[in-house]
Amino acid sequence: MPESTIIYTHTDEAPLLATYSLLPIVTAYAAQAGITIETRDISLVGRILASFADRLDPSQRVVDALAELGTEVTRPEANIIKLPNISASLPQLKAAIAELQAKGFALPDYPEVGDDPDALARYNKVLGSAVNPVLRQGNSDRRAPASVKRYARSHPHRMGPWSATSKTNVAHMIDDDFCSTEESVVIPQDTRLSVELLCADGSSVELRSPLSVLAEEVVDAALMRVRPLDAFLATQIERAKADDVLFSVHLKATMMKVSDPIIFGHVVRSFFPRTFATYGGLFDDAGLDANNGLGAIFTGIALLDEADEIMASFEAELADGPALAMVDSDRGITNLHVPSDVIVDASMPAMIRSSGHMWGSDGAEADTLAVIPDSSYAGIYQVVIDDCRANGAYDPATMGSVPNVGLMAQAAEEYGSHDKTFEIPADGVVRVSDDAGAVVFSISVEKGDIFRMCQTKDIPVRDWVKLAVSRARSTGDPAIFWLDEGRAHDRQLIAKVTEALKDHDTVDLDIEIMAPVDAIALSLERIRRGENTISVTGNVLRDYLTDLFPIMELGTSAKMLSIVPLIAGGGLFETGAGGSAPKHVAQLLAENYLRWDSLGEFLALAVSFEQLATRSDNPAAQILADTLDRATGTLLDENRSPSRKLGGLDNRGSHFYLALYWAQELASQVDDPALAERFASLSEQLATHEDQIVAELIGVQGQATDIGGYYFMDDELASAVMRPSATFNEAIASL
Repeated sequence: MPESTIIYTHTDEAPLLATYSLLPIVTAYAAQAGITIETRDISLVGRILASFADRLDPSQRVVDALAELGTEVTRPEANIIKLPNISASLPQLKAAIAELQAKGFALPDYPEVGDDPDALARYNKVLGSAVNPVLRQGNSDRRAPASVKRYARSHPHRMGPWSATSKTNVAHMIDDDFCSTEESVVIPQDTRLSVELLCADGSSVELRSPLSVLAEEVVDAALMRVRPLDAFLATQIERAKADDVLFSVHLKATMMKVSDPIIFGHVVRSFFPRTFATYGGLFDDAGLDANNGLGAIFTGIALLDEADEIMASFEAELADGPALAMVDSDRGITNLHVPSDVIVDASMPAMIRSSGHMWGSDGAEADTLAVIPDSSYAGIYQVVIDDCRANGAYDPATMGSVPNVGLMAQAAEEYGSHDKTFEIPADGVVRVSDDAGAVVFSISVEKGDIFRMCQTKDIPVRDWVKLAVSRARSTGDPAIFWLDEGRAHDRQLIAKVTEALKDHDTVDLDIEIMAPVDAIALSLERIRRGENTISVTGNVLRDYLTDLFPIMELGTSAKMLSIVPLIAGGGLFETGAGGSAPKHVAQLLAENYLRWDSLGEFLALAVSFEQLATRSDNPAAQILADTLDRATGTLLDENRSPSRKLGGLDNRGSHFYLALYWAQELASQVDDPALAERFASLSEQLATHEDQIVAELIGVQGQATDIGGYYFMDDELASAVMRPSATFNEAIASL
């Protein structure tokens, strides 16, 4: 790969639609500095098709772009722009398969266990967070850029008021969950670990093939015991009814693609105990799995002879139980309809921002009992809720920031547990032993319990500490490692962090280690004073906090600068933490209006150009970075970001104004006269035809549109929809 190359990823949903509009602009501007933009398709359908290349017609085959990028991130020249992609839940995967099949791709159906083991294994590799563990071969540096923070303070978003009498709370287990059962060891030398279930009847089951482990890795084993889980859920359902609050569950059924869908299924069954007791066998016979949510069950029930009586049973239990939080009250979509509809890292900040409320079936906001069964990180949200109840909502005009340095390289911690998480098939003991036969873990289990193992390699931990010290030194802000001495895994990391810090100059730096509930309490105290505090966290907390604080500070997590300095020396530049926004796609299809904000892409591109300038000794790339940064600031100051209302600027209009301001900055800079001359004409064209271009962009709004598919869009149709201004297109082509 040439050094003057940036790889831009094609992903899914709203970010993909935005790419059809933005990428032609970026490609044209970058070419003027000798920079090539290449693309790689890591979308859900791209990953599916790559997985089944040998079963498809040669004309339908695609390269395995994710595998290519997995190699690319190990090169010091790597420069990758990574947009949000779908971390597919099972219903999403099945929908994508059906769409591809309807378009003539001879893909197998998602098989039931045992029907087609090969196909099942291939599809399961696509489920959940299939992309991030491959690409994130470095740790995370996420923060709000100065221009974004300045804009947020001068144009504060609305925060719902909090009442001191709010009944909103978080509920989590105390015992028998992943946190409380966790065991953790540091492996002294390279080895392989076998994971087997010794069943109570004397038989044994190999849960996975032997697992390679490096010396000094931290390896954890933990268990969610489902009998206590069910008892806990029943108690919380009764508590929500007694407190007269909405009941909601908050999980991560996308990233935690094995454990959390199973937990979600337990919630569904616990909310409707009589119905599942009566009709559970019928559901099993019909292949209706509570893990897939009420939506899938209701669809399947409609085909059964007993449909009316089953639906009557569901409705009776809905009426008897607590009010259920809604995803879409107008359409009757509940919190329990789809496991991927309510994702904890996004749903909890949104609730906190909205006065601690979620929506009820009556379309009104109400206090809520937020159920997060595992106690590992649930407590941080209770601290925030208690703080808001005592001190009121946060003020974006004055509040400080909590940037994050996150440990995530090489599938660190819980997000690396996918291939080591199992629903236990029988009572017995899970035994983990090394290749010398020594027993590492021995844990008693019951049928249905959820067992998981996690790995955290030593090199990523040392790199994480180095990045934290670097950020503390460059900003002067205190840095807090969010690690709990009372948790088995964290005790191992505390020892490693303490040792690694000795390798760095920490004189005059304020670096502490605190349990998450204490760390967030101090961080909240400081942000109310307008002070910044660097959070240094593990992988899951990284994910949670880089939604929580940006949503409170900026109104969205999509405006974060997200840099992954790769351990090999390259850079992965992520475009915010805002997800892939399926609701935005629905609005585009209905109204030809895309409210996705590409600010994250603008920010990522600027630092990508900056790295390329250094790596390839390309001064023009640095000029692109500097002028793009100034143009982004102007776009914010002039309020040219997408509005939420039809008739205003949407994503495409925002792209036009970025192109205009960027061209003006490039034309007026004096460091490269030849570059300035090339952009002078474009700058004049765009300014002269501003009104005409905006009219063409806005004129298409308000009517249904067709992009040829949802997961597998038609390139020509999608491009035509996202580039509706002939005047603008001709101007960009003139470069």
